[in-house]
Amino acid sequence: MATFKIYKLHFTSPLHISDSHEEANVSMKTIHSDTLQAALMSCLAQTGFAIPENGDLGFTTSSLFPYYQEKPDSRPLYFLPMPMQARPLNLTDVSQAKKIKAVQWVDVELFEKILDGENPFGNEDEDLRSIQGSYLTRTTLPPDPNGTQEFIRSEVAQRVTIEDRTGSSDAKPYYVDRILFKDYAGFYFLAVGDTELLDKALSLLAQEGIGTNRHVGFGFFEYTTEELTIHLPDEADHLLSLSLFIPESQQQLQQMLASDNVAYDLVRRGGWITTYPYTTLRKNAIYGFLPGSVFGRAESEGSVSCLGKIVDLCPAIGDATPSHPIWRNGNSIMLPIKLKP
Repeated sequence: MATFKIYKLHFTSPLHISDSHEEANVSMKTIHSDTLQAALMSCLAQTGFAIPENGDLGFTTSSLFPYYQEKPDSRPLYFLPMPMQARPLNLTDVSQAKKIKAVQWVDVELFEKILDGENPFGNEDEDLRSIQGSYLTRTTLPPDPNGTQEFIRSEVAQRVTIEDRTGSSDAKPYYVDRILFKDYAGFYFLAVGDTELLDKALSLLAQEGIGTNRHVGFGFFEYTTEELTIHLPDEADHLLSLSLFIPESQQQLQQMLASDNVAYDLVRRGGWITTYPYTTLRKNAIYGFLPGSVFGRAESEGSVSCLGKIVDLCPAIGDATPSHPIWRNGNSIMLPIKLKP
């Protein structure tokens, strides 16, 4: 059993999260832990806090995961990433495979069963009824206007770029994908370690906003803290990541990939530098493992472990090289998971 401090973000405005292509008309529906940590670090720097030379603020966070809450005083339903599967499921009705593949999030109750080695679709008749869009839960989610149970939805809105105020140039329309939340739903994340600096930075981030298009009112939120208990298996042979993960070394990666049941996906991290006067420069790029990736069990202490490293993505371009490091946090919260043969 492990008890985590969690931060619940209730957004008071639409949200836009740029993907790797940085197109305004498409938004991601999650915020990865490295993006969150970078935003928190930027907020601390604005207050005059001296960022440690290694970029380590003393805490590790998960990526942001969805939760549903109907009313302010309702009990929230928390979701965690569906663990990736290396082995194909043994289904009697293969026509259901597409429906199962669409599941991205699983509630805590079923997540604990998966950690303990249970097949979430072992009883197909019952378990398939628990699939509600991209969510796996036995709690009935309310339908949205489109008749699905997606309580986080996209809505494309048109905006206009005005080149100047003289009227000599035509206005240019463009489209922005806005993320909206049903009722009191939102995102939350788990935190491990000393959260004193996290608390200080998050208070400022709530006012600054997170994501892109903050200059037009996107990404503002309120937050509260709670505790979330997850029952862990007594014995486990693999690890499940809850954050974007960058291995410490090639040796560590080789150990973690030395299993037939390893399953993972990668994402490229980089983008534009956001501090003046370097906003026309790009960061170096690096690949990280997505939350939900499953690894062979590396050497670690305790049931919950934090593995990974923090890297500096500052580009070296002669006299134009930025004067400060650009940290990308690849530390990941890892949970033990049991995989039956």
